[in-house]
Formats: sequence, C-alpha cells, structure tokens
Amino acid sequence: MLRLPIELLQDFMVAVFTKIGVPIEDARICSEVLIASDLKGIESHGIGRLKMYYDRIKLGIQEPQTKIDVIRDRAAVAVWDGNHGMGHVVGTKAMQTAIQKASQFGLGAVAVRNSTHYGICGYYAEMAAKQGMLGLTFTNARPSICPTHGSSPLLGTNPICFGAPTDLDYPFLYDAATSISQRGKIEQLDREEKATPEGWAIDKDGNYCTDTKQLLKDLVSQTAAMLPIGGMDELSGSHKGYGLATMVEILCAALQDGSFTNDLLGQDANGKPAPYKLGHFFMAINIDFFIELDRFKAIAGQICRDLQNSAKLPGQDRIWVAGEKEYDKELDIRTNGVPIVPNLLKNIREMQQELGFEMIDTSEG
Repeated sequence: MLRLPIELLQDFMVAVFTKIGVPIEDARICSEVLIASDLKGIESHGIGRLKMYYDRIKLGIQEPQTKIDVIRDRAAVAVWDGNHGMGHVVGTKAMQTAIQKASQFGLGAVAVRNSTHYGICGYYAEMAAKQGMLGLTFTNARPSICPTHGSSPLLGTNPICFGAPTDLDYPFLYDAATSISQRGKIEQLDREEKATPEGWAIDKDGNYCTDTKQLLKDLVSQTAAMLPIGGMDELSGSHKGYGLATMVEILCAALQDGSFTNDLLGQDANGKPAPYKLGHFFMAINIDFFIELDRFKAIAGQICRDLQNSAKLPGQDRIWVAGEKEYDKELDIRTNGVPIVPNLLKNIREMQQELGFEMIDTSEG
C-alpha cells in the first residue's frame, strides 16, 4: 500500500482546487476538511472525494467561487443560501457563525440551503468542541435510503454528528450516517475493488446487493437502495434509522425552505446533471452558560472512562468511545502517511494530466 505525506496531499488538493477556479483561501479550507477525514482514517471522505468535486465543477453543477446569501439573521439564528458553492467553505463559515452566536447568546444555529457536499460532519462539530462548546451538525444528501418496508431510495444517508469536549486527549465525537453504512464507503469499496457486505443495500425485490460497481449504478438509477440503521425489519430497529434519517431531512430542508428527497438527485427534469441543492444544519451550545467548562469536561470524560473500563465480552480487549479510534488513527497517519489505493492513484494521475502539472509520482499506479 502506497502511503503519502499529508502535507503533500494537502498541497496537491489546494493546487487542483485553485486550477479549477476555487479562490486560494477557499481551496485551503476545502483541503483542510478533506485531509482531516484522511487523518481520522475515514478514507471515504478524504482525498478520495477530490475527483468528485473536480468532476462536478467541470460539469458546471457546482460553483468554484462560493457566494453566500444571508436570508435571515435574528439573534441566535441565521438562514443562508450557499448558491451551490463549495460545501466545505459554507460549512466552515456557518459553524464559525454558530460559535460566535453561542458566545453571545448561549446557543447559535445556522440553517443552510442550496449547498453541496461538505465532507465529514465531524470536522464542524469538532470546531465547536475546540472552543469549549457542544457542536451538532446534520446534512441531507442525494437519495440513497429506502423507508422501512419500502424499496425506493428517497432519503440521503443523512448523517448525525455530535461533538463534546472532555478531559481526555480527544473529544467525544459521534459522526455517523443514518444508513447501515455511508454511500462514500461503497465508493471506497469500489476503488478497492471489493464486494459490498450483504445487508447494506437491496434491490426493488428486497434482495441484497453485493456487486459494488453495479450497486453504484443502480443507486443512481434508483433501482437499488441502501438500508437504514436496523436493516429491513422493525424487529431489528429499521424504523429507528429511518426515523433519524427523516429527522435530518426535516432539519436540513424545512427550516431553510430548501430541497428534499428526489429534488436532491442532481438531475434536471430531462435527466441532465444539475446542482444537488443540499441543506445543512449547524448548532453550537456554549457550555459555560450551563456549567463551568472544566467540570463539564470532567463529567464527560468520566462517562467515557466508565464505558471504556466496563466489563468486556470474551475475546475482546478494548471498548472504544466515539472519537477515540480516530484519535489513535491520526497519530499513525501523521507518522506514516495516508494510504493510497491504485484506483485512487489513477484518479490523481488523471487530474494531474488534465491540469498540466505533476506534484505526485503516479508511476506506481
């Protein structure tokens, strides 16, 4: 497995973004969000996503220059229109604004419409945690998940993210799709030429889909769907994942008068590529308005330690809390570099050839 230094990859992403029209400061923001994903070992949302943004900008369905319109701004709340700009830029600025409002009012919330894919949710929740606040963020996405007892993909993988500072070396950071696995993970499996695990997705007849390449095509044609957390049956909790995905859809569409379900397909009425019109929701909660920050961190940290130190099943030597694995992974990635699979290296080669520069040696791919 080829591994490349994070500094090289980040510089490469900045170079690609600026070459296709993203202003330098915005390009740095985008690369920062993407490399944060690779650092946490979330390969589905790091440099592996760069080609997606590159292709969408080339197609004209995503704007390289991000123009944010403020629709409403009242006390602790704001509503923005992202005008199909760079989701990472919109997300970073929205959470910064939520944090500023929380500093003044105790709570701050920003709802966004007409944005684009913004990377890992955890980046934005962690922004708040670093400021001694609770951070929450949600985003809807192109249709992928079917409702319980249904087969049509109507809801996005619609992640939920919550971040809290602790007295540990890392925050508690929960960031997860409301489907069994995120769509980006299936795209990562495709790059790795691996099958999709049974139970993640179904066809129109309820049969499991495991052919990864075909599944990605069928998700686009809406002849396959990803399953919500809990799978197909209410006995296994399918209705819980379905309900949470719907909650995210409401938070990311109704508050901001935005688009939802099949209006997020990225296609116009004639089936041609069009902006995805995604919605996001950000909230920061100022802990100091409730309790002294150090006391909160001590309690949150002790909750995590109680869980980590609890009785383990036979054969298990460790219990994790959200954010812990990612912290450990970052220590490794910073030392040893980001793993690059051959198909990702091919994407890098293609972008370098089209843009006329070479920063990364792709001869091994």
